[in-house]
Parts: sequence; structure tokens; C-alpha cells
Amino acid sequence: MGASSSTEQPASAEQRELENIAASTGALPLLQKSFSNLSDPQTNAISVQTLQQCFHLCYEDPVCESQQKPESFPRLLDHLGSSIVDLFLLSEKGGINWLGFLGGYVKCCGRMPTSMSLNILLRIFAMAVKKLGLSSNLEFEQDDADCKINGSLLPSDLLLLLWMCWAMLWNVRTLKSSERKGNLLLLDINHLVLSAVVACAEVDSSFDLWNCDIVGLDVQLPVGKFLNWAITTAPILSDCLTQYVNRRLQISVLAEDEAGSSESISGDMSPNASQALLLTRGRAWAISLAPRSTITEEILKLCFSADIVGTDENLLYRSSTHGKGLNRFWSNVEGYHGPLLVLISANSEDAYQDNNKARKWIIGALTQQGFENKDTFYGSLGNLYAISPIFHVFSPSGKEKNYVYSHLHPTGRVYESHPKPVGIAFGGTTTNERVFLDEDFAKLTVRHHAMDKTYQPGSLIPNQGFLPVEASISEVEVWGLGGKTAKEVQDSYKKREELFTEQRRKVDLKTFATWDDSPEKMMMDMMGDPNRVQREDR
Repeated sequence: MGASSSTEQPASAEQRELENIAASTGALPLLQKSFSNLSDPQTNAISVQTLQQCFHLCYEDPVCESQQKPESFPRLLDHLGSSIVDLFLLSEKGGINWLGFLGGYVKCCGRMPTSMSLNILLRIFAMAVKKLGLSSNLEFEQDDADCKINGSLLPSDLLLLLWMCWAMLWNVRTLKSSERKGNLLLLDINHLVLSAVVACAEVDSSFDLWNCDIVGLDVQLPVGKFLNWAITTAPILSDCLTQYVNRRLQISVLAEDEAGSSESISGDMSPNASQALLLTRGRAWAISLAPRSTITEEILKLCFSADIVGTDENLLYRSSTHGKGLNRFWSNVEGYHGPLLVLISANSEDAYQDNNKARKWIIGALTQQGFENKDTFYGSLGNLYAISPIFHVFSPSGKEKNYVYSHLHPTGRVYESHPKPVGIAFGGTTTNERVFLDEDFAKLTVRHHAMDKTYQPGSLIPNQGFLPVEASISEVEVWGLGGKTAKEVQDSYKKREELFTEQRRKVDLKTFATWDDSPEKMMMDMMGDPNRVQREDR
């Protein structure tokens, strides 16, 4: 293999440089073992056919959550492996030697800026489309990863590109080494595609986001604007390619009983399995593609968890199950000290429609810590999300730190000349919150971003004007993203609270010496004649 051959003869400067780059990514030992396993001992090279088979990805009949399913997608995946090999693993006479194998990996999966990794992703997609016999509007000036790209994408092209990335990630997370094929669940990601359409294309205010045919939508997304959108909205999209290449090389090395663990997907895989929840797999994946944070892995676990269609331990609160209102909400989230994802579904009337048809949209908020009962804003970091019908991320602006506000009714009977609002809020200032839920979870108020300096500007809901929007809440979900440790700490907290509550309810009369000393006797005397003068014993 590459390591042994380099010990027999002095390694060139180019080889040492490539090996150092591969070592910086942590993949050098895997590459050495994979090359040794795949290469022909006589020629010390890997044939093109062997590498194409190694990276081949095939799903004959994927299950699709969305009603829009391009027929060409399964055939597109058939050309994914050969496109990776043809672009990056250049073959010489006799096959691909260690230097070519190493250099191809570095060009494809080495450390590089996000723009370059997205460039590589587009090159592989364009090559697969070309092999499929379809036309592509993407043009590359050179074969270099840092080359300039011209042209545009159709919304249907973007849907195929995103599904290709999802298929690679699905393969990494679910397929074991003993399996050559499996079932693929294609997510409903129309909200991601529409996000790019609104950001990159020229659409007017009458564009119907709720009833849009993505496949048949004839608008051009200039590739330059698309890259800007991807860098801000889905910067880790290209990680799917790196994980896929590493996983396929790992499978070529390890035995069946050593191939590592994969996520268990044994639940309901029907297209409508997770549609009842606000946090569908497609929406969870969109959130995981946002700028990398501590919750990325926890969100990805939900994407590949069969429990997402039922009562999952990460689902701390759901208004339709636990009841609406701040008190019900608080009893389920109190004591959870970890990142929380809050999703809110609401209805508002569309003034642009003659029939005033009610439109449902979903927004979200991410907090890096649990909720606290305070009459002021608090928190360290967080994000706001437009979830549906269009996806967008609003990261902290760094100007203010009014991330979260959660205030219950004061327990004591204290007069307040200016009582603080009772409810939950994100961003803005007191009485001018960017997002505010009232204490009954009946009304949601969304204000213009000019009122908020904590989160980045932008519209949380479609057709949002400058005036506050008041909408009727239909569902609220809170997902805990702190892992098992945060959930165990909350369970211990709830057990202690239940124990203290039970103890406070009990009054042991044996602790009092006589009936005259008991609290019951004192209360009866006060009720009988509260104005009676009693002599104090000295």
C-alpha cells in the first residue's frame, strides 16, 4: 500500500505534502488501509471499476414524504459513484496508484473553505446529470476546485441536489457494511427549496408559497446567488459528501462485525409518518444544515430516529397532548438545563386572497439553556427560525443579548404599578418583543425586525409588514436537545419536587403537645371570634 511503498523508496515531496494534509484531517490511516485492501498487489494500484463499485449508491424505489418526486432521481444516484471517481481519482495506465488516490481524496474531502466545498458538490452533481443524459445550465471554467462557476439552477435541479446530499447522509447513518442496498426515505424539503427561490430568483409579492409546484417552477437561480444562500443558510451541506466518502472507504476496510454502529430505522417509514409533528425529519435536517453548533448532532439523531413519529423522550412539551397554557408548559420544561428548540404553528388570514383563506406558518426559536422564571430578558446564545412554508435562519447580531424572556404570574400578592408581561418572548425589548406568546398560548405576536437588535433582520413569516402581526396559535412543541444527561437531571428534579410537594401536604399532629397547641385549634378560635382579646402568657 502507500505506506509500505513509501518505505521501500524515498517519498517525493508531493507525496509527503499530501500525506501531511490527509493526516491533518485524521483520514490518513483509513486511506492507507483502504488502498491496501482495494489495490492489486501486483500492480500496487486500484482499478477504476473497483473504485466505482466502492462509491456506488443505488436505491431502486425510494419512499417520498413529498408529493413531488422527480422520476429521474433514482437514476441520478446510479451515476454518483462514477462521477466522484471520474472527477477526482484520475486513472493512469494500470489503475490509480497511491499518489493519485491520496491526491484525489485531498481534492474532494480535504480541508477547504465552504465556498470550495460547495463548488465540488456542484461539480459532482453536474457530472451525474450529464451522465444521466439531462441538460445542465452549470458551466465550470476549469477543472480546479476553486474555479469560477457560471450558469444557474432550476428549483427542480436544487431539489435533486439536496436529495442527493440527503441520500449520501442517509447511507452513512443507516446502511451497515453487510448490506448493499436499503430503503431510502426522501424528505419533504420544499421549505428549503423555496428559501433559495425567494433569496436568488426574482419573484413578486403575489408568489404563492403554500401551493407552489417546485418541479414545474420555471425560474432561474443564478449560481452565484445560490452559493451565497448556501453559505448563510446551509453551510455544512457539503459535509454529506465527506462523510459519505469516508464511510464507503471504511466499509471497504472493516469486516462486517467491525463496521461500526448505524442508526436504527425500524419505525413507521410511510410518507405521512411524521407529518403530525411540527418537527418533521425534513425540518430537522434543515435546522441541522444551519451554521454548526452544539445541537447539530442531536438534531441529526432526530432525523434518523423512528421515535420521532411517536412520543419521543426529546419531546418535552406538546400543547395538543399536555394542554395549552404557560402553567402546563412550565410543568414539562422546568428543570431542563440544556438547549431547547421551540416550534410554534399559527394561523393568519391572507389579505391578498379574496376568500381570506387561513394560512398556517411555523416559526422556531433555539435557546442554549433551559427556561427561567424572570421578569427580564436573559440567555447567552440562540437562533430564530422561519420554518414553514419557507426556511430561514436568524442568528445573533451581537448588538444586544435579549435572547429569551419567560415570566409567570408572581406567587406573592404584591402590588405592581407596572406589571411585567406574563408569557414567553424571544428578541426585542419588554412590551416590544419580536416574538411573544401570551400566557394562555392562544395568541402569538410577531413584530418587525426593527424592534429587535438581538437577532439578525428579516421576515419570520411571509408577507410580514412593519405592523405587528397577531395570529392564533394552533400548536406549540418544545424539544430538548441536551442529550440523556439533561433529561436525567430534569427527571431527578421532578422527583424531588414531587417529594417536597407530598411532604408539604402532610401535617403530623403528633408533633404538637396538646390540642391547644395545634394549628387546627388556632384556626377554629380565629373563625369563632377573630376580635376576641387574648391574654398573652408570660
